[in-house]
Amino acid sequence: MGHVFSLVLSREITDDESAILQEAGCAGAVFLTDSLPTNADVTVTKMDFDDTVSPSLAEAIESALEAVKRVPDLSVPGLTVPAVPKAADADSDVLVGEVVASVDEEPAAE
Repeated sequence: MGHVFSLVLSREITDDESAILQEAGCAGAVFLTDSLPTNADVTVTKMDFDDTVSPSLAEAIESALEAVKRVPDLSVPGLTVPAVPKAADADSDVLVGEVVASVDEEPAAE
């Protein structure tokens, strides 16, 4: 799994515009017809990404936004990035998901 995010475009795109976006770096995107989140009566295109090439999420999003700029009169009114759990720090002394000691417990006698 790579950098996962979705762009909601300002309108529904044509097949020619889809080809422009794919050639501009969105070849791995899944294009879906959806409705504008703020107005269900407006039909738009949603692009779902799972970018395994870009070194960071920010660069993956920037690349997709730059591709959208290649299509005249198209903008991005919506960006969705799902929450990602924080990676465990290998140098941390804290054990994730386990209680090491409770505040009310007294240390064990040796």
